[in-house]
This record gives sequence, structure tokens and C-alpha cells, in this order.
Amino acid sequence: MNAATAQHQSVDWKRLVFLLTGLALFTVVYFSPAWPDAVDPMGEHFVLSREGKGALAVFLLAGTWWVFEVVPIGITSLMIGILQAAFLIRPAKVAFKDFMDPSVMFIFASLVIGAVFTKTGLTKRLAYKMLDIVGERTSMIYLGSFVVCGLLTHIMAHTAVAATLYPLLVAIYGLYSDDPNKPSKFGKGLFMGMAFVAGAGSIVTLLGAARGAVALGFYKDIMGKEISFFELSYYMAPIGWLMIFLLWGFFMITCKPERKTIPGLRQKARELNAGLGPLSRNEILAAVIVGVAIVAMSLRSFIPALNAIDKTAIILSSTVLFYVLRILDLKDLEEVPWNIVLLFAGAMSIGFCLWETGAAKWLAVNWLAMFKDAHWFLFVMSIAFFVMVMTNFIMNVAAIAISLPVALVIAPYLGVSGEVILFASLVTAGMPFLLLVGAAPNAIAYNSRQFTSGEFFMLGIPASIILMIVVGLAVFVVWPLMGMPTTLPTGG
Repeated sequence: MNAATAQHQSVDWKRLVFLLTGLALFTVVYFSPAWPDAVDPMGEHFVLSREGKGALAVFLLAGTWWVFEVVPIGITSLMIGILQAAFLIRPAKVAFKDFMDPSVMFIFASLVIGAVFTKTGLTKRLAYKMLDIVGERTSMIYLGSFVVCGLLTHIMAHTAVAATLYPLLVAIYGLYSDDPNKPSKFGKGLFMGMAFVAGAGSIVTLLGAARGAVALGFYKDIMGKEISFFELSYYMAPIGWLMIFLLWGFFMITCKPERKTIPGLRQKARELNAGLGPLSRNEILAAVIVGVAIVAMSLRSFIPALNAIDKTAIILSSTVLFYVLRILDLKDLEEVPWNIVLLFAGAMSIGFCLWETGAAKWLAVNWLAMFKDAHWFLFVMSIAFFVMVMTNFIMNVAAIAISLPVALVIAPYLGVSGEVILFASLVTAGMPFLLLVGAAPNAIAYNSRQFTSGEFFMLGIPASIILMIVVGLAVFVVWPLMGMPTTLPTGG
């Protein structure tokens, strides 16, 4: 009797409620009657097919399960593929093929780089050197970590930056806490802040993420105007760095470290660094391999011959070399956090599902059509908001691609320039602060076990509000002062 009572008390009712909520949302949406067409300002109708409605149903279930972690986040991803196949939303071959999309393999390779830096000891060297510079105040450790992260995203993909910095932050946190696996406010701010800042820094140049180059090419096709590498950085740098410093302040308030200082940290870091001795063969090899991979990926934007080679092939070459040169072994491969890899595999699958079934386009047209008679500023902000929400669920490039064509059709009627729409969209596309699946740095930071996906979501809400305020400031004040046309000369 007592055993039965204990078993009954051990039921996690909160988990059960949200598990059933996700299933209920899927059932209600999937089996509901056909929904009305979306109609754009030109009168074109966009039908939401049965498959499109099914995609929205899977989208709602996955979002609910991811936020409340009713099962491991990688298992929720498996459910995304299962539902698509079982309910004939997309063929199984298509749904599960997305699980091995090049973007997923890029994340896998980034995680392997992080493992190499940790195993060889390079991470500790970098961590001790950084702590020697920033000192013993935890607020400065926050700031130093965020500034390094922001700077690195200007020259390399933010996923690779997160994978490189993650083990460094683990080493720093190990000096802060006696139990590195025990969550703390400092740990939460350090790792979650790294993820947020990686997004903020990645908007500044075309090297931080693929979304910038794709969006500029897309914009050129629609508007017939070309925006250069340096023009993008000119307008984005003030916004990206403003967000980095605002995020520092944000985490100093929301995740204020338990300790203001770590006495003796600088001296301890120097002693530990001296104890590492000279660079080992594996450290040198790892640094050279990663360095060459980063340079090759960065040069793709400038050298046409390299641009033809996908960045995933370049970064995966580093993975192969680590094993060829015996820097890593089979045990290291088995320790890759497959939960994170599966998380992104599922995110790619649901993103493509919403895109290919037309569900994402239907959502975009319905949303933007509501603002076709609004003030130009409200219209621009509505696009930025839509991209911000969608980029938490689907690929940021796709979020821009589904909203830009509709927005650029409506824009002339409201006297809005195409540039301000493009740049506002790119800012919010780079900073998905709500869900772990929004960007790879989010998932990499989650691997620290310093926060839950629910905590990430709750802190992401005020961070996203700050982001929208900054976008509003950029659109209405900063960019016009810098010379960006926000409205057309002819008016409305």
C-alpha cells in the first residue's frame, strides 16, 4: 500500500499535463476542418493544404514539448519525423532526410571542435589567459566572455564560435564553483549570455552566419539592388554592439553572480597556466587544423573558387583529421552530445516541413496583411517581429525568405524603402532568444546543464522585448542618421 502510494506521489503531473497539451494541440489542429485562405494585398489567395495544416500541428506539439521538456529535447525531434510520416504530412524519406541536412552536420563538427579543445588542453590555456586579463570581478568575467564572443563572430560562424568558447567557459566556471555540474546564477548567465551574444555579434558581418549572404542575394533578385559586405557591416555594427552591451547589463540583473569577486583568481589562473608547460604536439595540431578551417570558411565570401565548396565539407574535414592524426579516439566520438545533434536535426525537419507545405507562407501572408494599412513604422516593426518569432522555430534564412517577398510587395504602398525592411529582418533573424532550436549556440549552451529550456524561454521573453526596442530605435533614429533611406521620396 505504501509502495503504491509512493509511486502515485512520484507522478510528475506538470510533465504529464504539458505532454498531453502537446498531443491535444496536434490532434485539434490536424483534424480540424479546412482553414480560410490567406490573401495578400494584391488579392492572391494562399490555400492552407491538409499537409500545411499538419505541419502547423507538428509545429505546435514540438514547441510545447521543447519548452517544457516533457521528454529529452532530442526525443521530441524524433517525434517530428514520426508524425510527418505517420500522418502523411511528408514522405518518411523526405522528413528524415532533413535530419542529416548539412547544417546538422556542421553543428556535429562544431561540437567535435569543442571536444578537441577540451581534450588537448587548449581550452584551459585560453581560459587562464583570459582570466589573467579580465581579473577577479565576476561582472568583468561576464563582459570579457561576451566581448570575446562578439569579436569572434565577426570573423567566423557563430556556431563555431559557440563550440570553441563553450569548453573555455566550462574551465572558467570550474574555477568559480566547487561543483561544476551544480547550476548557479553565474553559470546560467555565463552560458546563456554566450548564446545570446553569439547571435548579436553574428549580425555585424557576412562571416557570422549564412543568413546574411543568402538574404542579400535574395534582396538583389527582388529589388535589383546590391548591398556590399561593408555596407551591411556599417549599418549593423552599432546595433550588434549595442545589443552585446545591453545583454551584459541584462544578465548582470537577471543572473547576478552569487559572488562579486573570486579572490585570488588571477594568481591561481597564472599558476595553473604555468603548470601546463609548453604547447604539446596535439595542441599545436588542433590549433592549426581549426585555424585553417576557420580561415577557409571565412575566405569563401571573397574567393569564388572556395565559395563553391560548402562550409560543412570544410569543417567536417577537421573532424576527419582529428581522428586520422589520433588526437581523438572512438571514446570521444561516443561522448558527442547526440541529444543536441538530434535537437537540430528535428528543427531542420520541421523548418523544411513548414516551408515545403506552404504553412510558413500562409502564416506570413496572414500576419503581414493585417498591417497593410498601418503606419510605415508599425509595418516595419511587424515584419521584424514576425521574423523574430519564426526564426525561433525554423531556419532564419527561411523566416526571411517567406516574409520579405510579401513585405516588399506591400512596402511601396506605405512609402517604405526595401533597405529598412531587409536590415530590420536581419537583426531579429540573428537573435532567437526564446527556443533552443532557434540557433546552434543556444543548444550548445544548454549542454552545460546550467539552465532548463523553460528557463531559457522565460529569460528570452524580456531579452526579445529589449531586441524589439533596439530595432525600433534603429529604424526610427539610428539608421536614418547614418544615411539609410527608411521611406520613399514619394511618400505613401
